[in-house]
Amino acid sequence: MELRIFTEPQQGATYDQLLAVAQTAEKLGYGAFFRSDHYLAMNSDGLPGPSDAWITLAGIARETSTIRLGTLVTSATFRHPGPLAISVAQVDQMSGGRVDFGIGAGWYEEEHRAYGIPFPALRERFELLEETLDVVTGLWRAPVGETVDYAGKHIRIENSPGLPKPHQAGGPPILIGGTGKKKTPALAAKFASEFNIPFKSAAETAEVFARVRAACVEISRNPDELIYSNALVLCCGKNEAEIAKRAAAIGRDVDELRENGLAGTPAEVIDKIGTFADAGAQRLYLQTLDLTDLDHLELVAGEVMPALK
Repeated sequence: MELRIFTEPQQGATYDQLLAVAQTAEKLGYGAFFRSDHYLAMNSDGLPGPSDAWITLAGIARETSTIRLGTLVTSATFRHPGPLAISVAQVDQMSGGRVDFGIGAGWYEEEHRAYGIPFPALRERFELLEETLDVVTGLWRAPVGETVDYAGKHIRIENSPGLPKPHQAGGPPILIGGTGKKKTPALAAKFASEFNIPFKSAAETAEVFARVRAACVEISRNPDELIYSNALVLCCGKNEAEIAKRAAAIGRDVDELRENGLAGTPAEVIDKIGTFADAGAQRLYLQTLDLTDLDHLELVAGEVMPALK
């Protein structure tokens, strides 16, 4: 089981705080540093304000050397697919090929209104997501010297050189997530290298993974080609007092976190990770909400990570 760090900077974070978390995670042996792609805080003042996901990852790419970097997840509504393909390819170049590209249809209507971003109906957002994936992957994979044309319902490109190319041949691994019953599994089967389930139980995880596997079989793809992962809120402590302190710092209840997140002593966390492994998870994104608490990352790396190898 690989452990990755997942941050939510829209809740309030500076670039320096994010960099410190990424560099600490790299030093401690976590598999990746991921961040959300949001422009509006949820239930907080969000100070000092939002940061752009791909600008942030570009900076971190130049100040780290081994840890993988990515988004959980970029919204297809935020950026035109051509410029998005350029941005992600450039960060992949800047990192020496350490980018994983998480992308979704978008869901947070308030942030779209707050920053003047169109927010179409759900069906249209999923159409836009699929066309964005078609375009981005097409631009990345087109041979150098050839041009790309695409005429979709929502997106049209003509005579694009498909440049620049990412460092990783064919483009970064694509992560698609969610719990939708039809469209999400179908898109994952068609495009993804990884499928992620955010904030669900192990029992629900097994059901959703089964749908994705079935969608792969339906298009004659080997389901084992995908990596299957979960995202869970982290709240680990050496004792009850430390667990309670960390829960209070992120405004959550300890019992609720034990039920719905990845909370408790290192031994408890290891046991719960085991239930997700039994459900088919191969990778966990630890949602780390207090970005000033680097000791939290050290505790998990020192007392949880060794038990998973």
